Amino acid sequence: MQMKRFDTINVIPLIDVMLVLLAIVLTTASFIVKDNLKIDLPKTEHTETYVPPKEQPPLKFNVDADNQLFMDDKAFDYASLDAHLGTLESDQPIVIQVDRKAHFESFVKLVDALKQYQLNNLSILTQAE
Repeated sequence: MQMKRFDTINVIPLIDVMLVLLAIVLTTASFIVKDNLKIDLPKTEHTETYVPPKEQPPLKFNVDADNQLFMDDKAFDYASLDAHLGTLESDQPIVIQVDRKAHFESFVKLVDALKQYQLNNLSILTQAE
């Protein structure tokens, strides 16, 4: 029995498969959250959608479930917080995310440090129910 020789390859099924795979990758990639920290925000019923200011990027503070403070996704301690806050302008936008399992004292300590330097442009993020 002799095999039939192929002079051309039909690539249309291959293109179809690749387009389906591309669609799957793009769909799942849109669900990936860029946040490296695992912050489980408290849920609220009456909340506004946060829109970051375009003119000045906000400084982000996070407190995780273990009460560890992060500034722009880098671990930070409360002792060196004062030295950094003293260099900020009073109109600096600040975003605070606190895990729902964190102690309330961690949140209060952070807000108190911010208020000490008249940093009042705060946004506290929650998750809408």
